[in-house]
Amino acid sequence: MRIHIIAVGRLRAGPEKDLIDDYLTRFARSGRPLGLGPARIVEVEDRKNGGMSNEAVLLRRALPDGALIAVLDERGRVESSPDFAGRLGGWRDQGRGDLAFVIGGADGIDPALRAEADFALSFGKMVWPHMLVRVMLAEQLYRAASIMAGAPYHRN
Repeated sequence: MRIHIIAVGRLRAGPEKDLIDDYLTRFARSGRPLGLGPARIVEVEDRKNGGMSNEAVLLRRALPDGALIAVLDERGRVESSPDFAGRLGGWRDQGRGDLAFVIGGADGIDPALRAEADFALSFGKMVWPHMLVRVMLAEQLYRAASIMAGAPYHRN
């Protein structure tokens, strides 16, 4: 199952990008034997400053045809890492070819796009900057693959 992280905004070189690259490299290595990955990041930029509705148009264009859509949203479901790993494995086992994680801009995700999503995931009730959400998602993807592989990275 191919993973697409589709996000509003450009992430410049720096510690966040380094962390994302590291976790996605680890995910590629550990996920491949499990039928997960590779993961790629697709960035969209609202140059017209059209707000959430314009961002939603750009995000929709970046979605692979037929992809399962999981939005990152503070109103989404909070899951443990093992539950998230189980969810990924379940989607994979259903034969889903593409999974798109969608990260909105500063104002979040357009309500219409959020309503179209198959799943909404939250990293808690706090609001996180989009660059940190990318880091946390990349780390959780790697952690999920480690859990599924029975590797010692995740400890309860």
